[in-house]
Amino acid sequence: MDRMAPAFADRRDAGRRLAERLADLVGDHADDDADDIVVLALPRGGVPVAAEVAAALHAPLDVLIVGKVGAPGHEELALAAVAADGRMVANPSVIAATGLTAGEVADLAARQVQALARRAGELRGGRAAEALAGRTVVIVDDGMATGATMRVAVEVARGAAPRAIVAAVPVAAVEAAAALAQVVDRLECLLTPPGFRAVGPWYDDFTQVSDTEVRALLGSAVHGSDDA
Repeated sequence: MDRMAPAFADRRDAGRRLAERLADLVGDHADDDADDIVVLALPRGGVPVAAEVAAALHAPLDVLIVGKVGAPGHEELALAAVAADGRMVANPSVIAATGLTAGEVADLAARQVQALARRAGELRGGRAAEALAGRTVVIVDDGMATGATMRVAVEVARGAAPRAIVAAVPVAAVEAAAALAQVVDRLECLLTPPGFRAVGPWYDDFTQVSDTEVRALLGSAVHGSDDA
């Protein structure tokens, strides 16, 4: 596609089309436990997309919430990225430039983790996070402009020792897709249009996803940990 025009009716449409490209994952795990695949959505926009993928794969759906640990007084400088479960990806060059000690960075990270954990708990409705170790993890968002959030999410998920990480997005900038492909075991991206600037124009309906919708989608999805 060489012009910027809506390619997807909405996020659910994009998710169904993305799921078709990932259908072979079910075959790969046909002889394994049903819980060997888990789908993680980057909230909030990635959740409706991921819900369709999870349903098609008969896989549990969860959220992966990551956040930046900013330098005091210069919050735009990312000392590290953290997830709600406490996993951290540090940025050594920024930490060195600020002169902060490891303990000070750890304290800042802990505060951010607490905030993310509260957020994750609210969205999950009190359910436990899905375990990732030894599983094929499919990380889904509704699109990538720079891919920075997705790359951090991949790094954080990698720290949980999954069997493989698959990144899946309906649309992305060429550069973002190329960079992400270097750090995942598999990338599925339906469109990498030239001149890509933003995700929204590629959807006919790109209405903001509410927390209520996220909670409903997570609540109605399969949950492997509930069946264990």
